[in-house]
Amino acid sequence: MEELTKAEERIMQIIWKLQKAFVKDIIDEMDEEPKPPYNTISSIVRLLEKKGYLEYTAYGKTYEYFPSITKEDYTKTTFNKLFSGYFNNSPASLLSFMVKEQNLSDKDIAELKELIEKNQG
Repeated sequence: MEELTKAEERIMQIIWKLQKAFVKDIIDEMDEEPKPPYNTISSIVRLLEKKGYLEYTAYGKTYEYFPSITKEDYTKTTFNKLFSGYFNNSPASLLSFMVKEQNLSDKDIAELKELIEKNQG
């Protein structure tokens, strides 16, 4: 599947949360003020449908959109691209980055150790 722009991903996050939505529902769920124009959100939603992320049910000229990919599947695909592109598929590189750059607390590190120990053979 094609990658999403930040605006498309933001709308998908809302649709995953709502499960199904009309464009009006998506706009109502957005935090920013002033709200974006209806036509802008409608255009992005149509792009998401063309990219295969959304499907819809038509009620006359009104469309109710719902995700055609789960948030979990999108997360997995996006993470795999990030993991291979930035960390060369190396868990050690990823963990090293997290420890150095994310200011992990002792609790975070202990939780990571516990996860690793649980998942070893």
